[in-house]
Order: sequence, then structure tokens, then C-alpha cells
Amino acid sequence: MPDLIKFLAGLRRRQKIAVQLVLDSILIALSFVGAMAFRLESFGFLDRPQVYPAILITVAVTLIAFHFLGLYRALVRYVTGRVLILVGEGAVFSAATLFLAGVVLDAGLPRSVPFIHTMFVFLSVGGLRFVARQIFRNPTQLKKRPVIIYGAGEAGLQVLNSLFHGRDYRPVALVDDDPSLQSLTIGGLGVFSPADIPRLVRDSGAQVILLAAPSMSRSRRREVVAGLEDLHVEIKRIPGMSEIISGKAKISELRTVTAEDLLGRDPVIPDLDLLRRNIAGKVVMISGAGGSIGSELCRQVLGQQPVALILYEVSEFALYTIEAELTARSERMQYQTRIYPILGSIQNQSSLEAVIDAFGVQTIYHAAAYKHVPLVEENVIEGVRNNVFGTLAITSAARKLGVENFIQISTDKAVRPTNIMGASKRIAELICQAQARERSNTVFSMVRFGNVLGSSGSVIPLFRAQIESGGPVTVTHYDINRYFMTIPEAAQLVIQAGAMARGGDVFVLDMGEPVRIMDLAISMVKLHGLTPYVVDHPDQVFPEKGDIPVCVTGLRKGEKLYEELLIGNNPEPTKHPRIMSASEVSLPFRELMAVLDRLHAAAESFDVPAMIAILHELPLEYAPRSTEMSDLLWIEGATGRKNPDRAVAGGLP
Repeated sequence: MPDLIKFLAGLRRRQKIAVQLVLDSILIALSFVGAMAFRLESFGFLDRPQVYPAILITVAVTLIAFHFLGLYRALVRYVTGRVLILVGEGAVFSAATLFLAGVVLDAGLPRSVPFIHTMFVFLSVGGLRFVARQIFRNPTQLKKRPVIIYGAGEAGLQVLNSLFHGRDYRPVALVDDDPSLQSLTIGGLGVFSPADIPRLVRDSGAQVILLAAPSMSRSRRREVVAGLEDLHVEIKRIPGMSEIISGKAKISELRTVTAEDLLGRDPVIPDLDLLRRNIAGKVVMISGAGGSIGSELCRQVLGQQPVALILYEVSEFALYTIEAELTARSERMQYQTRIYPILGSIQNQSSLEAVIDAFGVQTIYHAAAYKHVPLVEENVIEGVRNNVFGTLAITSAARKLGVENFIQISTDKAVRPTNIMGASKRIAELICQAQARERSNTVFSMVRFGNVLGSSGSVIPLFRAQIESGGPVTVTHYDINRYFMTIPEAAQLVIQAGAMARGGDVFVLDMGEPVRIMDLAISMVKLHGLTPYVVDHPDQVFPEKGDIPVCVTGLRKGEKLYEELLIGNNPEPTKHPRIMSASEVSLPFRELMAVLDRLHAAAESFDVPAMIAILHELPLEYAPRSTEMSDLLWIEGATGRKNPDRAVAGGLP
């Protein structure tokens, strides 16, 4: 039998149609014989010679009718209930032909025979196709993976039909939270309670559980996934309702459930007035437009239809990518916004002034920054130049040319920083605060938040890559935790916070509860259907304990165990439930500039120790975990000075 199925499946299309024609001919003829035998309760009619021409005419006309109705254009493997309509129409033609042939040939057919013949043709020809469909869908032939569908609503039914037509998955059961659906049969499968999932996995051998409830809240999704993690099955989902409605994805697209799906929160309905206040009908500029936060700000700003959107970015590839995406979206949505991709560095104040002046920029979102803690720790000069003096340049250009609103994207690492990156971002906040204290038409504000899911340098893509390569998954400390927020939520809140600014405001986003990174790593391994186990060293591998080792490597340069969002403990609520306003220490512009002049001189003379000493002078509460120098160029230069021969060979003087 398997060999026959394989042979039939390998035939060319015309050969398959020929097989259908032969089988249908036999079934139509047998339907006539069956109808006569059923009516006459004997086979004596076969002795009449007039019967055989009637059968041949009926078979020929019926096959021609099936052809013109399109029955033979339908692929048997994918036939649906619609094919029964075609078979029914063809069966009526067959009955009419049989009746006329019987009259013309004087075959002596009882008047009820054409009606009985119609039913037999309908059942046999239609039934053959559904039997064939089931045979060709047989999972032992196609090696489909058994899957349990979580969600028996409309979306679940659509996914069920899609999987039946596919080659990858074989639905074995439906699961739903709704008690009224449980114990029913939908699409040929029983609907069970979520409590039955362990038994269903055990009995059916299901390897995948598919979440087919696009409107399921993130909190409920977390609960569901938490109950499934220990079953060692792969957990997939269909796209969210917003993605389906916007046309970004189809309901049949299956995606692996990721940590991003679980860590994010259900969004709060945005205040449309706040979203539009600094954007709609204005010229908006976004620095760092190609970065993780900058690109999402671009998407959300474009949705509010500014007059023009200026993409300011130092990376050519990043700028090309985001400009192409936004242009395609603008054309699709028929926006009138003009999009201008501008290559440039935020350290170049004359370039910034030229751009702001040329396009008449009214709102700036400043997202350009070096953010990777260990890299900035090892490249102090460039980190400070970009994050500190780049911010000074763009704020000065904005104030000089009368930009209406300037919103600085800050970070939780600016609070009591233990690293150069955090310290430089806190100085950037001091610069914005100082600019706000000067007489100006520009409203300066800062928005501070923690890690965003999926950003460049984020721990989640790193863990995913480590898991896919077989491990180990590396965590820097058993107790380290971080705040997480989705990039779209962060960008949306940044826009709304900036719209509430009065000048010098430090807004802090409510990040929810911090996440323990060790728990996150273990959860991600389980989401891949694998078993994690904890070891003390990356080289330790114990296959008998599990599939993926998780090891603790120690805190990296400048890394904090716990992140904070507030320097003081006096946050004030705003009109948005997830945005707070903080009162932070600031410096007068002249006093701050005097220190920044010295910091700039130290950077120009490549005096890293002097730069770090100046950081300690400022009100940053900068407290590095180690006094050991990490800057790579300084270390290499010091080595060269100690070893003149090496300096001659290429070391720094």
C-alpha cells in the first residue's frame, strides 16, 4: 500500500487525471448497476442488450460534465467540501442522461432508478476523493509532526484547516479555556481542557503545542507557557491580532514563542493627543534613526503623519535599511510625509545646524548613542565623545536654531552608574537639564528606561544564538536581574512623555517587575523544547543531566547586579499611568561647561585617567566596581611605554 501511494503521488498531472477518469468511469457504471439492483432486487436486467449502450452514454456524458464543471482541476490532496457541489451537479447530469438514454434505447429503466443513481454517484465519486485525501495526508507517509492546537475558536479552526493542507504538522487535539467548547468535536478533533495537555502529549506523542489565540493577553500567555515548559515540547504561536489586521502577517504563519512574547506587557491604550502633539503636521528629526530605538521611533512617528521625517544616522547600511522600510510603508499607507535620509555624526555640530536649518526641524528625538557597556568601557574616549559631546552638539544646535521640542533618550544605567556608558549618559542628562535652564525657545526633556527586548546587544538574541548552537548559555551572575520592555511600547511612551514636557523634565518609564536573568535563560531553553542544567564552567558538559548547559561566567566590565531607574525616591505621577516624572540633581550651564571643557581637553590629549577623574567630580554618583583600567588603547599604549622595543615594532608611543 505505501508503495502504491508513493507511485500515485509521483505521477505527472495528466497521468493522475487519467487515473481519476478510469476510477470515476467504474464508479458511475457501478452506481447504475447498484441502482438497478436496489430497485429490482435482482441482476436479471443485465440480460437486456439495451442496458449497455445506456451505461456507456451515461458514463461518457457524466465524465464530460465533471470536466467542464472543473472537478479534475481540483488537487485531490487538498479537496474541500466545495468539491461535493461539483460532484452533485455532475451526478444530476448523469441522472438526466441515464433517463434520456433509457427512453431512447427502450432499456426499460424504472423511473426511480435515475434518482437512486444520482445518490450513488454522489456518494461514490465524492467519497472516493475524501478517502484519497485522507490517504495522501496520512502522517506515516508525510512524516508530519503531531501538534496540539491551543485555542478552538475561529482562529484555531483556520489554523486547523491550514495544517491539514500542509506537510509539516498533524493536528491531534484541540485545547481551549472555554468550558462550553470542551468535550465538543471541531474539525474532526476533540476539544479538551488545558489540564488534559500532559495526558494528550503523552498519549499522542505531540511534539509541538500551537497557541492559536491571537487576542490572548501577554499575562495569560505567560501563564499558559509556564504550565507547558516542563513538557519538553516546542511551543509555537500564530501572529498577534494587530499583525493580522495590519496585513503584516497571515494567520497561517507559525512562529516559535520567544522570550519577547512573554516578557512584554499588554499595552496601555495610548493618549492620541500626546502621540500627535509634537509630530502631526511638524518636521521631525530622529538621530540614530537606524538603531533599535531610533528605528522604532521612526515607525511610530511616521504613523502620526508629520510633514517631513529627517533620518539622521552615521551608519550607511542602517540608514539605507530604515529609509527603504519607511518609504515602502509610506507608499502602502498613502502618507504624504516626506522622508529624508541624512548621513552624519552627532559630533558634527555644523552638520547638525545645516540639517536643522535646511529642513526647519521642529521636534528632535535624540536616540543616537553608544550603549554596549563592555565596549564603551574598553573605548572610553569614543564613548564619551559620542554620548557626551555628541549630545552637547545636538542640544546646542537645537537651542541655537529654535527647535520647539528636544527629547533625549536616556537609560537606567545613568542612575548611580558603575560604568563609563552609564556615566556618559548621565552627563548627557545634565547637558539637557542645563540647556533647559538657559533662556531658549526649545523645550528639553529626557526619558529614562531600561532594557528593550530584541535591541542590538540585548541578552535575548545572545541566548537564542547560544541555544541554537548547542550551548552553553552564559549568565554573568546567579542573581543578576534586569528590567525589560518591548521596543514598540518604549517608543510609544517616549513620544507621549516628550509631549508632556515643560522643560528640563526627567521622565521615567514604568518598566514593571525586574526579571532574573538566570530564570530567563532557563525558560528560553525550555521554550526550544530542550532540558537545561546549570554548571559552574562553560566547558562542563553532562549530557545525562540535560540538553543545554547554563553556566555563570561572572559580571562583565562595568556591569551592575541590579539596575535602578531613579536617583532619588520622589517620582511624581503624570497623566499617563506608565510615565513618572523625577526631580534630579542638575548643574547651571556655565558650571557644567567648565567641567566639560576640561573633559574635552583630556579626551583630545588621550588622558583616560584624567577623564575618569573628572567623571568622579561631577554629580553622577559614579562608582565603578574596579579601579583597574579597561580602555584598550590606553592599556596598549602603557605596554608600549614600558617596552620600547615593542613601541618601535608598532605599539603606541
